[in-house]
Amino acid sequence: MTANDAAAVPVDTSRPHPARVYDWWLGGKDNYPVDEELARRILAVDGTVVRGARANRRFMHRAVRAAAEAGIRQFLDIGTGIPTEPNLHQVAQRIAPESKVVYADNDPIVLRHAQALLHGSAEGTTDYVHADVRDPGRILESAGRSLDFARPVALSLVALTHYLDEAADGDDVYGLLGRYVDALAPGSFLILSQVTPDLNPAAIERAAGLFARSGTPFHPRTLAEFSRFFDGLELLGPGVIPVSGWRPDPEDVAAQAEGIVPVYAGVARKP
Repeated sequence: MTANDAAAVPVDTSRPHPARVYDWWLGGKDNYPVDEELARRILAVDGTVVRGARANRRFMHRAVRAAAEAGIRQFLDIGTGIPTEPNLHQVAQRIAPESKVVYADNDPIVLRHAQALLHGSAEGTTDYVHADVRDPGRILESAGRSLDFARPVALSLVALTHYLDEAADGDDVYGLLGRYVDALAPGSFLILSQVTPDLNPAAIERAAGLFARSGTPFHPRTLAEFSRFFDGLELLGPGVIPVSGWRPDPEDVAAQAEGIVPVYAGVARKP
């Protein structure tokens, strides 16, 4: 990944991008006025979004740690977002320095920050694929240069599936994720989190409307709809649960005192 690669991909600043909106909620600086405008408007109708973004990051840390502690040494993170430390590879390689990590995202700004994602341990490897989740062939082929799909991989799509909408994409989202899971070896992990309308229906409906008017697909899912992503897999305890409650660390327990955020999370193993 070179500076020329990044420079060759234009950044569209005329419309918001989910990765940059998310970056604003996390307090980052890699966003544009159009992203900040949408982020603020959504925050005005759903006061949990900043806490939700932080809760998602902490869930990713805990889920990756659980996968590494279970012996997983390969990770594919799709919908990487703009780097925020600790990144996934840092969490995995603290436990197992030999871990191999591939990131994938479609935002040119993430591409421009790819070098920050590629500084892993000396024993392990990190790589970056500039591609859209809707192109599993490209992502899996490119990731296969670093990962051995004959061996277990932890596939992570944290806070991504709610941007995949059957009506907007004209595709079967469950089938799309199924193509990724089918490529994984037995013993692999699937790590997901997703916005839900179940826990704060009015606020999520207003937020979804704002996303839709900005041209960004947004599809919150119920517990049953989200759980369907794990069909055929073995859910790890405690199952599908609000994100801060998934194997919480002390800081997550403290965060829950501020109120539950409308996000479900789960981790499952491929038998």
